[in-house]
Amino acid sequence: MRIAVMQPYLFPYIGYFQLLESVDRFVIYDDVTFIKQGWINRNNILLGGKPFMFTVPLVNASSYTLIRDTAVNRSLPWAGKLMRTIEQAYRKAPYYSEVATLIENTLRCNCETIGSMAMHSISAVAEYLGIQTQIIPGSSHYANQHLAAQDRVIDICRQENADRYHNPIGGIELYSRSDFSAAGIELLFVQTTLQSYPQLSQSDFVPWLSIIDVMMFNSPAGAMELVSNYKLV
Repeated sequence: MRIAVMQPYLFPYIGYFQLLESVDRFVIYDDVTFIKQGWINRNNILLGGKPFMFTVPLVNASSYTLIRDTAVNRSLPWAGKLMRTIEQAYRKAPYYSEVATLIENTLRCNCETIGSMAMHSISAVAEYLGIQTQIIPGSSHYANQHLAAQDRVIDICRQENADRYHNPIGGIELYSRSDFSAAGIELLFVQTTLQSYPQLSQSDFVPWLSIIDVMMFNSPAGAMELVSNYKLV
């Protein structure tokens, strides 16, 4: 049993979906505090040949509030404005129509919090790409909020009877292979291999944008080929 635990991000970059694809179960880590200036409610798309950051506005976002309790600001007409920006950026992309529909369905879903909206975006993309991983919607039912970061992850693995835990390569300094091994769990890291794809008439490839960019320029099968291009180390 392979498992990963990760905070919900809104239309995250391809590495997030490589982590998701690499495991059998993916736990949405939404009962931890919201990170301001992070990737939970924003990401980059390609606009005019350059990265452009879009943001879903929130109500009283605070590092003292859990992700699952951080409300989306529905009093502002941001969804329509963002969709017009998406159209401006990608209307000539080969898969614009279907991907724009997926995005709009997420932005206009009955999601009151950014945690639920981000999870909706992750699940929608996974379904579109054909990723079969089971997504577990929330980590609170493990009843281990009293544990510290690594100990809590190990406890989740134990409760799920997992013998392998996968983490993004950026966290390689945060976790101890020996501590996981002592608990009977193999710790592995997902290392993304950068692979370019055509982006309209761009001469220089712009990497690490939201998965939106990948889907706009690649068929679901083509996008999955890119998602599968990683190593476990």
